[in-house]
Amino acid sequence: MTSQPNKLAFNSGWQYAAAPEGTDHFSIGKRYGLFINGEFVKPATGKYFNTVNPATEEVLARVALAGDEDVDRAVAAARKAYKGVWSKMKAAERGKYIYRIARILQERAREFSVIESLDGGKPIRESRDIDIPLAAAHFFYYAGWADKLEYAFPGRKPAPLGVAGQIIPWNFPLLMAAWKIAPALACGNTVVLKPAETTPLTALKLAEVISEAGLPPGVVNIVTGAGKTGAAVVDHNDVDKVAFTGSTNVGRHIMMALAGTNKKYTLELGGKAANIVFADAAIDQAVEGIVNGIFFNQGHVCCAGSRLLVQESVADQVIAKLKDRMETLIVGDPLDKNTDIGAINSAPQLEKIESYLKIGQAEGAEMYQSSCSVPKKGYWCRPTIFTGVSQSNRIVQEEIFGPVLAIQTFRTLEEGLTKANNTPFGLSGGVWTDKGSKVFKMTQGIRAGVVWANTFNKFDPASPFGGYKESGVGREGGLHGLGAYLSLD
Repeated sequence: MTSQPNKLAFNSGWQYAAAPEGTDHFSIGKRYGLFINGEFVKPATGKYFNTVNPATEEVLARVALAGDEDVDRAVAAARKAYKGVWSKMKAAERGKYIYRIARILQERAREFSVIESLDGGKPIRESRDIDIPLAAAHFFYYAGWADKLEYAFPGRKPAPLGVAGQIIPWNFPLLMAAWKIAPALACGNTVVLKPAETTPLTALKLAEVISEAGLPPGVVNIVTGAGKTGAAVVDHNDVDKVAFTGSTNVGRHIMMALAGTNKKYTLELGGKAANIVFADAAIDQAVEGIVNGIFFNQGHVCCAGSRLLVQESVADQVIAKLKDRMETLIVGDPLDKNTDIGAINSAPQLEKIESYLKIGQAEGAEMYQSSCSVPKKGYWCRPTIFTGVSQSNRIVQEEIFGPVLAIQTFRTLEEGLTKANNTPFGLSGGVWTDKGSKVFKMTQGIRAGVVWANTFNKFDPASPFGGYKESGVGREGGLHGLGAYLSLD
């Protein structure tokens, strides 16, 4: 007689009570201009666009659409501030300004957390516990380096580059702004930042923080808009450094646009990370790591563990436990503290994810989704896994950028390593095993910029981040993040 496996049963006999985060402790303006030369100004285009709450489809605010003339003004303000003030200021003084930004972010953390969830759709627990604290931590970290660059690069003569044009994505709006702005300022550069058109609000709120911190006008400028605005920043003749985080396709266009110029650039692009589970791993711990790896932030993570490679002897056990765990995940209101998976960022992104669900089934894979209910209004996708996939399937090879996991099996370490590396991307990876020798063997063999062992999606300002192959060029974070904004003679 075989015993039935234990099942997680969080919905038998009791339910979670709603625990919504309040929205009465801050205000969002009805209309936002461009932040240029220390003040909000109207766009020369006279045009504005809506930023929408993806959980309700309601308009949160109208945001200025920057054109070429606006980008010209922003770059000119940044150049003037660089020549006149910021590059001449003592490094220790620059550090004090960056410290102030970090402290004000901490003071306004609750406000930023709620706005991030409203504008982007991510669960409030993630905004509150990860995005905002990490953003502040990056400003703290690079504030400390501002007057120590000669120690960071001994025997060299570090010097700022000038004006940095920075373009950030919609999946971690404030955190990506911190990744870009903090090292640029610490190295003595000035900034023109272009946030994603679907999530501009926390960048515009950051402009308020920058003003409150007393930064000289023009040191940080924020221009909002879509792809044409970003292209105007990249193509501007007076921009010395371009930093971009986003899709691989856009990254290719930026590389072609910068070819033959003297502009320095870093590109952090897409990924298709393999999360590899060996038979000797702590299975329950690994299942939690799998869930965190792919369902964190609705799968809107460039380094998400969107491929699962499980050793064949434990594959059935791992998949059964994973399905069981998926049934406990709550999909719903991002402002509810019980929510595990929030709203998909936008209607076009949801359409892309749903197209891949159809592709996976058409390719012969077996799809499983949790049985949870989802709200009728807004953009939602249940956590999804595919089994029975082959290495050539598009859902294995292409970045979906949603809560969708493709599962494969392997027998030997060598086979697992080969499958992990059989991808055009090389941003991240994960290994789950009880044996240190396997950890070292796999982490040395996986061709990816970041590899986690017995954990996943752990970040620290002191740790460099970036990829190989189609996952990008250069590194951000740590000392590597400083070098990207310096001329080192």
